Amino acid sequence: TSSVSIVSVCLLASRRSVGRSSWSVVGGRCFFFPPTSQCLSLLSDEGFLRMMNAFRLLGDMSHVVSILILILRLRVSKSAAGISLKTQELFLVVFVARYLDLFITFYSVYNSFMKVAYIASTTFIIYMIRFQEPYRSKYDKTQDAFLHFKFGIGPCAALGLVVCLLKGVFSPVDILWTFSIILESIAILPQLIVLQRYREVENLTGHYVFFLGAYRGLYILNWIYRSYYEKYYRHNWLVYTCGVLQTILYIDFFYYYFISKYYGGKLTLPT
Repeated sequence: TSSVSIVSVCLLASRRSVGRSSWSVVGGRCFFFPPTSQCLSLLSDEGFLRMMNAFRLLGDMSHVVSILILILRLRVSKSAAGISLKTQELFLVVFVARYLDLFITFYSVYNSFMKVAYIASTTFIIYMIRFQEPYRSKYDKTQDAFLHFKFGIGPCAALGLVVCLLKGVFSPVDILWTFSIILESIAILPQLIVLQRYREVENLTGHYVFFLGAYRGLYILNWIYRSYYEKYYRHNWLVYTCGVLQTILYIDFFYYYFISKYYGGKLTLPT
């Protein structure tokens, strides 16, 4: 999701030229507009599929698999022990803030479906842990003690606002999108802290965290691929920085995950 919607950019481009590229100024920023025909193709499912590549598809599927594994883990074990409710709540804030463009811009059926699926599934997981038995009674609040509003949402919201002010961006949708990018980079922290406190990681929980981390790593490869092969691809250094930071947080977990799989033992984290 770009900071300026494809629809508005295409409409402005169509007023300036038909069948040729042009430059224009929007909100004090200079943009390069591709030919109108290309803009219109980007709005179609066919155009969206052309932007899809193996890394992005695998990243999306990895994200979906991680969510399904978490739901399966809760169902099978009948317990929320070792699962961070705080991480799920942070991810829900990320998804709601980022996907407000559902009400503004249509990119493709696939894009809209995935956004709704992320919001709905995360809400369902939170509901299970907060209100459903036996998950509620077996969720250990003392181990999941990260102050996610004080040290997560608050600082990320302030930083997002500062970034937008420095860039001269004042649209509420753009500010919330920037906030979501920053918040996602640290949303996994409460879950990693919980695992560190339990030390011994249950098998399905380990798979859940692995696939969630793999999703972000694959998206980094997706950005690299698109920068080389998409003619009108625009770099976003905030997204790159937050994506790399998020991936770095998983490195220690990845190391012990692969060690446990290689030797066939239990996944145990150091103190």
